[in-house]
Amino acid sequence: DRITPAKQVALGLFELILSKYRKDSLNIVLFADEAREVSVSELPFVSVGPYHTNTKAGLELARSILRRKKNANKQIIMITDGKPTCLKVGKRYYKNSWGVDRKILNRCMNLATQCKKIKIPITTFMIASDPYLQRFVQEFTETNNGKAFFASLDKLGAFIFKDFESGKRKTVY
Repeated sequence: DRITPAKQVALGLFELILSKYRKDSLNIVLFADEAREVSVSELPFVSVGPYHTNTKAGLELARSILRRKKNANKQIIMITDGKPTCLKVGKRYYKNSWGVDRKILNRCMNLATQCKKIKIPITTFMIASDPYLQRFVQEFTETNNGKAFFASLDKLGAFIFKDFESGKRKTVY
């Protein structure tokens, strides 16, 4: 079960923002075949299904939300347990769950570059230990000039809260 720790971390971040950083906000975007924003009150009831990982759609929605915000400091915190495996092309889905698909990865890299241009860093918390996924996250992080953490499920919260409170720009491998 990888969704429960991610939900707990999001709820914890929400509580931290409410208590210490009242001017900040937290928007939660889920991404499977499609991306959608959910409220904090919906989060405990979110479940996963037999879906793919449309990282591109999640990043597009997060970027769209942040572009509408007036805050000077914006960032995307992406918690993911897998590789990008899906794109929506027109009205159809392009899916590839086997190996690394450069077509899908390149679209994600393009979004990382676009976010960098508009000064939106992406911090990625990868809950997976596959070497090829770690290479993708490293490349993705370098493209965006963001941060990457490779966390186990039991250490995920500690990584995120330490990074959020310290505000330091550091990549941990």
